[in-house]
Amino acid sequence: MNAILNVIWLIFGGIWLALGYVLAGVICCLLIVTIPFGIASFRIAAYAIWPFGRTIVDRGGRASTLSTLGNVIWIVVAGIWLAIGHVLTAIPMFLSIIGIPLGIANLKMIPVSLTPLGKEIVETRGTRVPQLR
Repeated sequence: MNAILNVIWLIFGGIWLALGYVLAGVICCLLIVTIPFGIASFRIAAYAIWPFGRTIVDRGGRASTLSTLGNVIWIVVAGIWLAIGHVLTAIPMFLSIIGIPLGIANLKMIPVSLTPLGKEIVETRGTRVPQLR
């Protein structure tokens, strides 16, 4: 079921979302100082291209104070706008029955788009529908 949802997700916007995050990652890597944000953008792009069957978890003790500082900078510069974008694109997805899982997947990306540093994207086992986390 996750594979079918991922293919539908790709067709109805996942590919464009992933390409946007890749473009942001390339720009961040070109600016050298923002390479950690570029790496985070590439990680989000990989999640955006295939979100079903995966979830976001905190790294826990491995996240440093530099991650926290980076997340504060990210929220101010890009995170809040990305989160608003995910909410605004999820709303039309909820208008059809087929789009409901896609809307949930879009909302599932908000935590990682708000604070990407100190997060990991992991495989879920035995999950049939996407869960908000």
